[in-house]
Amino acid sequence: MVVQTPQQLANVNKANNKANSHSHKHLIIGAGFVGLGIAQALTAAGIPYDQVDASDDIGGNWHHGVYETAHIISSRKTTEFSYFPMPADYPDFPSAAQMLAYLRRFADHFGLRDQIECDRPVTQVYPIANNQWQVTFAHGDRRIYKGVILCNGHHWCKRLPKFTGQFNGEIIHSKDYKRPEQLRGKRVLVIGGGNSACDIAAEAARVAKSCTLSMRDTVWFIPKTFAGVPVAEFPQWWMPDWLQRGLIHIMIHLSFGSHRSYGLNPPNHRLLSKHPTINNEVPYYLKHGRITAKPEVKRLAGDTIHFVDGTEAEFDLVMCATGYHVAYPFLPLDLNRVTGPMVQCYGGSHLPDYKGLYFVGWGQTRGGVGPVMSAYGPFLARCIQLQDELAVPLGLVFKALGQPLPTTHLSDPHKTMLKLAIAQFGFPWIRYRAKQINNQYPHFHNQPIAMPIPGS
Repeated sequence: MVVQTPQQLANVNKANNKANSHSHKHLIIGAGFVGLGIAQALTAAGIPYDQVDASDDIGGNWHHGVYETAHIISSRKTTEFSYFPMPADYPDFPSAAQMLAYLRRFADHFGLRDQIECDRPVTQVYPIANNQWQVTFAHGDRRIYKGVILCNGHHWCKRLPKFTGQFNGEIIHSKDYKRPEQLRGKRVLVIGGGNSACDIAAEAARVAKSCTLSMRDTVWFIPKTFAGVPVAEFPQWWMPDWLQRGLIHIMIHLSFGSHRSYGLNPPNHRLLSKHPTINNEVPYYLKHGRITAKPEVKRLAGDTIHFVDGTEAEFDLVMCATGYHVAYPFLPLDLNRVTGPMVQCYGGSHLPDYKGLYFVGWGQTRGGVGPVMSAYGPFLARCIQLQDELAVPLGLVFKALGQPLPTTHLSDPHKTMLKLAIAQFGFPWIRYRAKQINNQYPHFHNQPIAMPIPGS
């Protein structure tokens, strides 16, 4: 039997009291674009919360994740929060520095900074008794919360290809690319066809000795502007997908012509079925011979890389712009409901068997995120307030109402905002049905999950 001194008991009681002092609040994990949008919505709704971020400042990917020369691919108008416009002197495609300044101004304008703790990595989020959540931080301290809102982003857990063979040069992920000096004078191979891959390939075309772009499947290159207007601003809420595809096909044809005129095979996927690649520069540099297109890598052999078409070339640097995993490493396995790029939840955020845990921002819109978050933040705040009135998880309610699990991580922002407007209008009915469903499970409780013992 271990006997504690009065001072030790006092310290334990003090720690427990400090942990429990947060039990009436929600915790927002992440202070990037999405996390700040949710914080503003909770503030406006009068919902008490804390907010933490693993980085040393707010801004998320715009603070720590993007390269110096990055600009947004959606336009200023389709990216800004609808209730907090970007400065009028911003260009149509603001830079990374301008985006970070905008988010800092947003946080200051709405008084969000006082609730944000930076340099606070979370290591564990576990359900405990009484439908509460215990959060453990990297320094070992713990807090208990009513609920946890996961806004930790999807541009940090690097996805790297598995290569056959060995390479004498350097292999890095695009997450680790920050400035053109990393490319200067080198023979660069960029792997990928997304927006980061094409941005970096264009940068390499300007400063590297040579640049090769390896794509497993050719992408649809969508121009950033058409007739002087950002392409992201052409789609309207009333346009069906077939009409949007038709318009963009016309813009592509008039801007670039056919893929074969650039030595590329046509894409194997339907336009808009994957996240769009919005880039004018890769076709330009292909025509100038500053970028060489290659198919998938077959194997590595010292300085030489072999491709599946039988060709080979020597390189100094391989840049893997191969995307990211959606990841929540602090959750127990039972609550990691991630399938590929999707979280298996209802209503965009809710699990059917646990309440108080919200997955936010894991999807990707075909355009800027600001208008969607402007609509989703207030809706989530109403959901959190409704959850306080229920024994059952809201995910179970949405499931019972016929909400399907997601089949894609991509969404049309206009359709998403229309659905949110309908949900807001029909929220009294959602509440009514939620109470009916709740009466069927009056004794529901979250099932606690034991935390692993360190070192086990």
